[in-house]
Amino acid sequence: MRTRKTKVIVNPESNRGRTRKRWGEIRDGLRSVLREFKVDFTEKPSHATDLAREAIKDGAELVIGVGGDGTMNEIANGFFEDRRIINPEAALGLVPSGTGCDLVRSLNIPVGLKGALRVIDGAPSVRMDVGKVRFRSNAGADEERYFLNVADFGLGGEVVREVTERRLQRKASSYVRCLITTMARYKNKRVRIRVDGRDLPDGEYLIGAVANGKIFGKGMKVAPDARLDDGLFDAVLVRGFRFLEFCRHGWKLANGSHVTHPKVTVARGRAIEAEAVGDQEVLLELDGDQLGRLPATFEVIPRNLLVKAFLQPSP
Repeated sequence: MRTRKTKVIVNPESNRGRTRKRWGEIRDGLRSVLREFKVDFTEKPSHATDLAREAIKDGAELVIGVGGDGTMNEIANGFFEDRRIINPEAALGLVPSGTGCDLVRSLNIPVGLKGALRVIDGAPSVRMDVGKVRFRSNAGADEERYFLNVADFGLGGEVVREVTERRLQRKASSYVRCLITTMARYKNKRVRIRVDGRDLPDGEYLIGAVANGKIFGKGMKVAPDARLDDGLFDAVLVRGFRFLEFCRHGWKLANGSHVTHPKVTVARGRAIEAEAVGDQEVLLELDGDQLGRLPATFEVIPRNLLVKAFLQPSP
């Protein structure tokens, strides 16, 4: 059997540095399912993108990421250059070792090491949709980037920024803690939204999730009916919730039952535009990293990326 040329890209700082400490265990696990592979460690932000792009140009057929959602996003962006996928037959493998790991949950990949290795060893390479977004960066420049799981504007962007800032300050930074403290002071944002050219009613929104996958925010089923291979986004829009109302109903995000609430709209489409009304700052996060703000346009690229996964849950 021919050995696939494999590159493993490791973010040693993921999961608050625990990946570095666990690398020996992870390496031995990879050796148990792969004949041979080469390893690179990231050293700075966006390094994983450069390493993945270099590996694919050098002929890598399987690129395995070891880290969290942000690391996987960086690696996936390395599969593209000049707005095109470099090698449509190169596949992405995932070994989760982060604090969120929502992407692997959307892909039905176990969070534990042994289960993830079984997927790399036995799962087919299947084609999944990829999201492309144009947005305003935190520095004010126009940027374009790909995402795999969920792009989220409004409360989610604020929460992820809070998590990031608290980690840099070495303070308690759990997602739930930051969600509650941010929600307590958050004011809903007035946003204009268009789906496939159709204007939705203007409104004050708490959450605007452009979902390719089902899960975000450390396990919350924001888009319970989303599929990673249907060529459509599920835009989940939560209007007008105040703090106490969110406390009463926010738990429904855990099982996806929030979508039946009268203040929640789910709209499916291939292209979504979102723009803040007035001079409000509406933050945007992509696959768990807060990278910019509105205005933003989102486009789905159907079945564009090969990934080692089961797109539907195992029976």
